[in-house]
Parts: sequence; C-alpha cells; structure tokens
Amino acid sequence: MDWSERVDEDTEADLIGWRRYMHERPELSFEEFETTKYVAAMLEEWGIPYDRPMPTGLVAHVHGKHPGPIVAYRCDLDALPIEEQNTFEFRSRTAGKMHACGHDGHTAILLGLARTLNDLRDEIHGEVRLLFQPAEEVTESGARHLIEAGALEGVDAVIGLHLISSIETGLISLTKGPIMAAADTFEITVRGKGGHGGYPHEAIDPLMIAAGLVGQLQTLVSRRVSPMDPAVVSVGSFHAGSAPNIIPGTATLTGTVRTLSEKVRAKIAADLTAMAESYALAHGGIAEVKYGWGSPACANDGPLVDFLLPAAAGAVGSSSVVSLPPEMGGEDFAYYAKVAPTAFALVGSGNKDLESDFPHHHPRFTVDERALGIGLRFMLESVERTSSGQAELPVR
Repeated sequence: MDWSERVDEDTEADLIGWRRYMHERPELSFEEFETTKYVAAMLEEWGIPYDRPMPTGLVAHVHGKHPGPIVAYRCDLDALPIEEQNTFEFRSRTAGKMHACGHDGHTAILLGLARTLNDLRDEIHGEVRLLFQPAEEVTESGARHLIEAGALEGVDAVIGLHLISSIETGLISLTKGPIMAAADTFEITVRGKGGHGGYPHEAIDPLMIAAGLVGQLQTLVSRRVSPMDPAVVSVGSFHAGSAPNIIPGTATLTGTVRTLSEKVRAKIAADLTAMAESYALAHGGIAEVKYGWGSPACANDGPLVDFLLPAAAGAVGSSSVVSLPPEMGGEDFAYYAKVAPTAFALVGSGNKDLESDFPHHHPRFTVDERALGIGLRFMLESVERTSSGQAELPVR
C-alpha cells in the first residue's frame, strides 16, 4: 500500500495530542530545552538514533536497509513572545509566550514521520534525516547553526512544510522559485543636541529628523526600486524622549526590509544607509545605521518541485495542489538551499468556522488540526518518491 495510507485515525489523534502538548508549553528561540527533551524521549522509545549538535533541537536518523540518497526533512520548534488570547483548554500555560506560527504542528508532523518511517526501514533506500530545528523565528537562525554544526553533511535534498492560515485546509501550495522573502532588519540612531522644548532653536532635534526619515524611507521602494520587483520597508518602532518639554539627544528607529532578489536586497541596504546618514546630516544631526542581514529569500528548486508534485497530489488530490505567488514573510529554511536542493510546501490550515484563519503571529492564531494528517501524508508521499528506490532523485 502507499506509505501515506498508514496515516489512520489513531495516527491523526496522536498528531493532535502531541501538538496540543507542545502548544501548552511554548518555548522561545534557543530556549527549547523541554521541547527537545519531549522529542528525544519519543525517539528513544521508538529506537531512533539522534544527535544533539546544538543545546536545543536535535537531528534524528532513520537508516534504510538499502543504499540510496540522504534526504532531510525539517520542522521548527520555537514559539513567539506573544500573549495568547485563545480560550481553548490547551492554550499556552506560559504568560507572554505562545505558538502563534504553527511550529507545534510542524513538530508533531515530523514526529509522526519518524515513527512511521521507523516501521518502514526495510523498504527505505538511503537515509531519512529528520531536522528538529530550533530558533526559526530570530535573525540568528537555527538553520544556519545546524548547517555550521554539520547536520547537512552528505544531504542530497531538504524538504519542509509550513502550515498556513491564509489558504483553506485541504490545499497544498508547491511553487518553483522564490516563495518567501529575505528578512533583514535595521536600526537607525539619530543623534542631535538636546535642549528645552521652549527653545528649539538652541537644540538639534533628533526626533524631528527621525520622524522625517520614517516617510523618506518609504521612497526606497516607491522611487528607487522597479515596480516589477517586490520589496517592503517597514518601520516597526520609534523611541525618543522622556518628557513633553525636553528635546532629546537621540532618537532610534527600527524596522524590517523584505526582498525577493539579492540585487534589490543589496540596493536597499546601501540606499537606506546613505539616505539616513545624508538626511540627518542635512538637518544638523548624525545617523548611525546598523543593518542586520537575516535569512535570504526562500526559493524552491524547480526540478525537485516537479519531482514532488505527485507527492502533493497523493496527499490531497491533484485538483487541490495550487501554486501561490511569493509572500513577503521570511523563513530561515532558505539557508538549506545553499547546501542542497530544497522544496518547501505550504499546507493549508485555514478554516473560518474553526477560527483558524487568523494571520500568523496573531494572539488568536491556531490551526485546523486536520491539516496535521495532510502534512504527514505529504511528507510520507515525498519519502516514498525520494527514498523508496522507485524513482531517481533529481540532483544538481
């Protein structure tokens, strides 16, 4: 029988139970100690070997009976610093932290993959490597750290998925080329000269300069980047001052830059720095810019996507496989593409009736748990194509 047919009602109930357990116990990036212990305990129970190349997260190995490729499958473990507003019984037990992006679901799916493949070892060709990755939500990037620790040595392809609330449960998007944006950050500190609010002519007002920059920065996209090239520049915070009658000495802006091409990414980084420095200087101040290079744009390998489209169709039916346009959210799965061909599927988990259509990172975010079984079926169909010896994996 098809490997995905092993996902029965009992398996789906286990996925839901694992996901809810982790949802109640969220941990932030690089702090996923208890989540890692939870995953490790189940792997040990099933007799699946694993490595701990980092303090949190782990890499499990399902070795097949026959020679073949090494294909990695990845989930992310971390939650977000958000106060949950859901009221269901398994809501977060930790104030100020919640799984608001579906990583609890991703981890449950990879656990289901591990257990199922452990029973299929005699039919597997090569190795299926399971990356239980920490710290997807931060610029420091758990993916980059896993790569540096050697977790992808010998890997021929990396496959991942993300539950996504913007498309309905039952749909899978698998798209060639860019699917998510590079996610960079910036911090601009404007230095002026403080003074009395009643005597502005005796000061150099950094708040006024920074306020002007908020608007000027929008011209980086509207006037310096081609309308055919997607890009976003957003200021997310503005900090200045301590009292209504004091002109402060400094003002600080922070924000994010999202792009889909390295050319546009490099241009915005250079122009943002030059604009901030020259604008502040023109108004008598000084601007110091710290530009943080985050994960690159996440792009799917074309031949690997073609190879895996039947796997998506096997999970949901060919009519429910779609190709979404790129989104401007970021995803550190992009780092894996620098090592091996990658494919990242978006698995619909949106259901208005269940109120699982809130956007990611919203305090009411949740998933339609039927999507967990769909995600596992897709991964099993993918393993059957890549590691059963029935078809040859495309390589670069």
